[in-house]
Amino acid sequence: MLLPAFDNSAIKNLLSQNPLFVFALESEATHEFAHVNPLFVGIGKLNAMYHLVKAIDKQKPGIVINLGSAGSLTHKRGDVVCCTSFVQRDMDVTALGFKKYETPFAVHDPVLLNGLKIDGMPQGVCGTGDSFVVDHNTTDYNVIDMEAYPLAWVCMQEQIPFLCLKYISDGADGAAAEDWPEMVKHAAAALKAAMQSLQM
Repeated sequence: MLLPAFDNSAIKNLLSQNPLFVFALESEATHEFAHVNPLFVGIGKLNAMYHLVKAIDKQKPGIVINLGSAGSLTHKRGDVVCCTSFVQRDMDVTALGFKKYETPFAVHDPVLLNGLKIDGMPQGVCGTGDSFVVDHNTTDYNVIDMEAYPLAWVCMQEQIPFLCLKYISDGADGAAAEDWPEMVKHAAAALKAAMQSLQM
């Protein structure tokens, strides 16, 4: 179930309840988030799920905040987008009659609705998969990453509020491999500014 939009006072309250900040890579956080003792899960869905489950068991967070970089053809490079729904873009069992992105025999829909919505911030549907996309050609999702879906799924199972903000580093197109290494250098400062705006 998609959670309603939260005003700043509600977000500030959640952020005071033992928040867990989750990044894939240290390069997405740099020194800007050293004060929050972030969790770095590594690249890909398995790494993300494994390390988050261990951290939740140990730290018992009141909210999980996933921050990082992502590609998009819809949102501009440098934008920070709030992802409120998620799909496994590399889950395809349509040959057996299942919907695209549907996990066979799962109890939830292919589109996982489990992201806090922030008023005034652009929203995105995040397609997560174990590949770096350079040829995005679908409108089924408009933000592309490699970790958010399992993070959102674990938080749904554990009934922990989940906030996902992504810095758009590239267009998930033919130039993505060249754009990401340069644009990711600006991710931490932009994400920190976005978090500070929620705490004002």
